[in-house]
Amino acid sequence: MFNKNLDLWQLFFDETVKKIFTEKKLIIDIGGGLRILKEKNNRYEPSHEWIRSYLKNVDYKILDPVDTFNPDIVGDIHSLPLEDNSVDAIICLSVLEHVKNPILATQEIYRVLKPGGYCFIYVPFLYYYHAEEGYYGDYWRFTKDTMEMLAEPFSSKKIGSVFGAIESWIKITPLGHIRFVRKIANILDKVTGKVHSNQVSGYNMFLVK
Repeated sequence: MFNKNLDLWQLFFDETVKKIFTEKKLIIDIGGGLRILKEKNNRYEPSHEWIRSYLKNVDYKILDPVDTFNPDIVGDIHSLPLEDNSVDAIICLSVLEHVKNPILATQEIYRVLKPGGYCFIYVPFLYYYHAEEGYYGDYWRFTKDTMEMLAEPFSSKKIGSVFGAIESWIKITPLGHIRFVRKIANILDKVTGKVHSNQVSGYNMFLVK
């Protein structure tokens, strides 16, 4: 049971991940964005530890363009090494800003998903530069309009913003590293209604083919 006191973006994340892992079997995590396997990622996220309990019931694979971090599949998101209509669900978190053609990448995701397949995407909008030398560049930022465009081929979509306008602004300043300041910004977003602004840190999007 999830904590209903969580921010809406965190609830969106938790509920979407749970839906994918309980309703689908073959799950491809492009870029390993869930960060739940230390041996197959460049980073590990302890707060996602709860997801590991679902792994025993699914076929979870990580796809990455290089073999540096021991992915299950080495492949390019612009030309996924997967058959048409072959995958139950795709997770693509914090990836599309790092690829040269995010529109083509999304088309590839659509191609390989089975009819009724799920896709969970996160992309940044108002966010700091975060390339990693020798691994990936940092090319794009995405507005709500971009998300609507990318979702067009899919049968249904749900789009949720991450952080409000004030917290998004704080996050890209040096003050963003101070948890107390971020908390105050979060409260101000809720009080002023800026949590519903289009000036946000990024977007979560859940798609069904």
